[in-house]
Amino acid sequence: MPAIALYTGSFDPVTNGHLDVLRAGAVFCERIIVGIGTHPGKTPLFTVAEKTALIRACAASISASTGCRIEVATFAGLAVDAAREHGATILLRGLRDGTDLDYEMPMAGMNGAMAGGMQTIFVPASPAVRHITATLVRQIAAMGGSVSAFVPRETGQALKAKFRKPPK
Repeated sequence: MPAIALYTGSFDPVTNGHLDVLRAGAVFCERIIVGIGTHPGKTPLFTVAEKTALIRACAASISASTGCRIEVATFAGLAVDAAREHGATILLRGLRDGTDLDYEMPMAGMNGAMAGGMQTIFVPASPAVRHITATLVRQIAAMGGSVSAFVPRETGQALKAKFRKPPK
């Protein structure tokens, strides 16, 4: 049976940390669906269409170098339901630190209880990206700081465009 994973998040914006998880998952998966979670109570910086385009552009080299097919989809409900919809039996999750583990472990248990046969696989973040969060990236970019060390080129350009000051 092919290894198919669902990797969920808001990806607002896609960071080098997200790509690190994709690279790690691509080693053992034939297909990864990047599931962009949508939540009516949240106002993201990027639209779903913008996030989809950024993820596709940023993940293309990973797919090309590993042979893993990387797709993008959206979902609004439970991750296990989205995984089933796409034929995934793996939930791919990245861990930066112990706080992430404390958050992710109960969720993995609940997902396993709700969807027998669904396995959560945790991949540790590489030391070079362990400190990156999309929230901090957005804050730095909004204040005019450089985020080039934290995001792929495409994301950096998109952030500059979002926060470009209109001419006076």
